[in-house]
Amino acid sequence: MGKYDKWLLLGAVLLVGFGSLMIYSCTSVVTPILAKKGITEFYYFKRHIFTIFIGFSFMFLAYKLKPSFIKKIALPLLVFSFVLLVLVFLPSIGVSAGGAKRWIRLWPSTFQPSEFVKLSMVIFLAKYMSMPEYRTDSFISFIKPVLIMLVFQVAILKQPDFGAAMSLAFLTFAMLFLSGSKIRYIASLSVFAIPVIIKLLMEPYRLRRLTSFLDPWEDARGGGFQLVQSFIALGSGGITGIGLGSSKQKLSYLPESHTDFIFSIIGEEFGFIGLSVVIALFVFLFIRGISIANRAKDEFVYYLAIGLSLMISLQALVNFAVATGLMPTKGLPLPFISYGGSALLVNMIAIGTLLSISRGEQISPALYDKETVKRKRARRNVYFNKKNQS
Repeated sequence: MGKYDKWLLLGAVLLVGFGSLMIYSCTSVVTPILAKKGITEFYYFKRHIFTIFIGFSFMFLAYKLKPSFIKKIALPLLVFSFVLLVLVFLPSIGVSAGGAKRWIRLWPSTFQPSEFVKLSMVIFLAKYMSMPEYRTDSFISFIKPVLIMLVFQVAILKQPDFGAAMSLAFLTFAMLFLSGSKIRYIASLSVFAIPVIIKLLMEPYRLRRLTSFLDPWEDARGGGFQLVQSFIALGSGGITGIGLGSSKQKLSYLPESHTDFIFSIIGEEFGFIGLSVVIALFVFLFIRGISIANRAKDEFVYYLAIGLSLMISLQALVNFAVATGLMPTKGLPLPFISYGGSALLVNMIAIGTLLSISRGEQISPALYDKETVKRKRARRNVYFNKKNQS
């Protein structure tokens, strides 16, 4: 058995450490309203440090799990995540905030099941796509996981959480595409999905987000306020930033500055150089994850590593795009950096699983058919070669 990928661990630790620094920077200034609630300058920071401690514990537990065991629990884990998703609607368990029910009460804080759904979906897809009966040229094989995804999306949209639903869709289709599924399957399904997406976007608050995204300055004090303030933060930072702790936008100007828009505060305090370093660290994590996947000797481990790498990098990419005005606001935190226990715990589990895979332990012979793997990879290579030639 080989050693774990130290570079992957280092990248994750650097992001978590820098995130802690930024959480303190964003929340250390206490307004009179927060002071009346008993919130001090260390309130969020201490809670975040506690979450980090729990996160590293979960990462270590995930590191100790064998790929064969993860494969066995793929389906029960998916069912369990759906049960958690439904629990948010129970009055005694679910927690409401801002007109949404996305959390369940879990001492000493709350937990957002939609984050865990993404992890369980990745594990399930990795198992499904590594099964001998899975065929990339079969529409039936393609549609089965899509239908499962749709069931989860219905529950997520009931909360409502449009960003999490879209994130789950991106992740699912990305994994299916990388497995070799035909583009026409994805394209045909997208055509049917367009009317549904349009109907969802017609909700007043989502429509307001969309119009504000197209022209935030048109309603700079209303729907476009958050994006305009994000632009001001990013523009104020320049090349080198105005210095750690010196942000003006965190002083109640930029909403959610310590969660969804912490990337903007990084740009204000550390400038373009600081943002480049953060983006480079996420690119580095993605490259290490793909490298781990490419060393895998069986399909499940390969798809699991690919899926976990995509889960982290796609969410980071969406967060970057939202903060810079390239996408409408989604309400997705920046992995490892934003304040939010649910996302941090899930991402730490993902890192622990990748570290476990990097040791080189593969699925046991009873669960791993080398000839099946060769045939599936050969079919995928032929498919991609045909696409390149055309």
